[in-house]
Parts: sequence; C-alpha cells; structure tokens
Amino acid sequence: MDHPSRVGKYEIEKFLGGGMSNVYRAKDTVLGRRVALKILTSASAADEESKTRFLLEARMASNIVHENIISIFDFGEEQGRPFIVMEFLEGESLRAAIRGGRTGDFRNRMKIALQVARAVDYIHSKKVIHRDVKPENIHIDAAGKVKLMDFGIAKADGVALTRAGFTLGTPYYMAPEQVLGKALTPQADVYSFGLLVYELLAGTRAVKGDKVEAIFESILNQPLDLTPLHAMGVPGEVVGLIGRCTEKQPAQRPQGLGVVAEEIERIIRSGPRNPITLNQPPPPVHQKPANTKPFDPGIVRDGMPSWMRKLPPQLRSQGALMALAGGAVFVVFALIYAVLSMAHVI
Repeated sequence: MDHPSRVGKYEIEKFLGGGMSNVYRAKDTVLGRRVALKILTSASAADEESKTRFLLEARMASNIVHENIISIFDFGEEQGRPFIVMEFLEGESLRAAIRGGRTGDFRNRMKIALQVARAVDYIHSKKVIHRDVKPENIHIDAAGKVKLMDFGIAKADGVALTRAGFTLGTPYYMAPEQVLGKALTPQADVYSFGLLVYELLAGTRAVKGDKVEAIFESILNQPLDLTPLHAMGVPGEVVGLIGRCTEKQPAQRPQGLGVVAEEIERIIRSGPRNPITLNQPPPPVHQKPANTKPFDPGIVRDGMPSWMRKLPPQLRSQGALMALAGGAVFVVFALIYAVLSMAHVI
C-alpha cells in the first residue's frame, strides 16, 4: 500500500488502519499539534456516492461540538481524495475495553453508558442520526472519558442518498426498521444504544448469529433474552431500561436518549455506595475421582519414594534395585528347587 508522506500542512507519522478510508497519525506543522488524518482511498474516491458520503460526514461532524464527541478540526481534498482532520485520541475502543475486562465495576459501566447517551442525544438535537452506534465507534481513555466517533453512515435531516438503508450499519446493532430499509428516526439509535449497554454489562453481544440472515431473523422476530443480565445481578431497573430501549416497535421505546440519560443519572445517584460486583459464570467444577486418596507430599520427595531413601546410598539407583530384585528372584527359585529336591519331588 502506497501511503502519502504529507497532505497539505499535515505531516504523516504513522498508518493506523484502513478500509474504505485510511487513518493516519499526523502532525499539524502550523499549530504543532498531533491529529488523526482520515483519507478516502483512491478506489473509494472514484465512487461518486462514497465520495459524497465522506464529504457529508466531514461537514456534519465539523458542526458538532460536544465533550463526548470526537472533534473535527479541518477537512478538504488532496489530489482528488477527500480528507478529514480529527482530534487524536489516546486510549482504546470500547470493544477492546470490553474484551479486555477494562470497563470497571457496575457504576463505572453505567457512567460510560451515560456519556454515550448524552453524545448521541446531542447529535439528535442537531437533526443527525448516527445509525451505527456500537462498541467499535466508542472511544474510551484511561480516565474513563468517552468519545463518540465515526459519522461515516450518519444521516442529516433532509439529506437523501441512493443506497438502501439496510446495507449500511453493523448487522448486530441494527434496529428492526433499519433491517427492513424503512425511513429512520432517532429511535433507531435508541435501539442500538440498548444493545450496546447490554454488551457493556454482560460482556457479550445481545444478538447472536454467524450469518446475516440469522441475525436479521433474530432482530425482527425474536425477543431479546435478558435472563443473562438478571443472572449476573444487574439491577432490575437497568434490565428494564435495556428492554424498553430494544423494543421492536420504535414508538414503544423511550422517546429519545435524553430521557434515557436522565434515568441512568438517577440510577447512578441512587445506587449503593459500595460497588455492585456483577456475577460471572461459575468456573467448571473438577470432581475428584472416587476412592482417590489425598496426595501425601511425604510419599514422594526428590523423585523417590520414602522407603527408597532408607536404603544404603549404593542401592538407591534404578540399576542397583533391578540387580537386587533379580538376585532376590534367583534366591527364591533356588530355595524352591532345594525344598523340592529334599522332598524327592525332582
């Protein structure tokens, strides 16, 4: 892959990853600050709709300023390839934090959920629907500060693109109306948020399936299984909130993440002072075989049984013992032969 060394005033330092666009760590040579530079690949730039969507993301995100949303500093075009200059974030994705068990106790996890809710509610106030709320698009730093990222498939009110809605987004977090390709409202993000909080608490995705067809079938027709949350000790009011956020019908969900954020704030405030430790699945029980005596550390020591240590040093080797055993066998047979001879049997 051929990477640029410079884009405008931005000096490329390191390639961070890519897909339809490549992301680099770069330095603003004028202001002297480190930034993240996102550049549409040549192949994607050749596709008019991909280019339009990328520029739409830049314009929408640059108008959004919130403490829990990644900041956009600049955007433009270099040799026909659009780019976006963003705040460079230290830390990791929420996906990595969940997998690594670094989301803290119940109270800390609810604080993460609260920040996500506030961020998504804010973009809704700007008439923007994210449409891809998932752990990969949430960044968290060492202090627990959350940043909502990636407006690549977000849709502003009044903007129409030709691609069908159900092809955009991550299947596991899609709302039923998104799967069906219907016109979306902020309620689609409320649904995805509910699934994200489920995973934040349980450590596993709420929706299961290896194939897109099975995932969509689950989203459209199967009720969300909340029993794992109850089994882990998640408070009932939180389980209930997740259940309401993930209702199949948009009208049955909480009307916006603003009210959800208020409920989470109340739960955090009124929660017990001692941290709630969520239960984990019990480890497998290894049963001891029947009629097995407990191990006595005195039986074997230094690689030999205790009775062998009582022998003279010259008899403690395996060869000496084999010779001794052979001699004993010879003596026994000799005695038997002698006895039988005396009895005139032989």
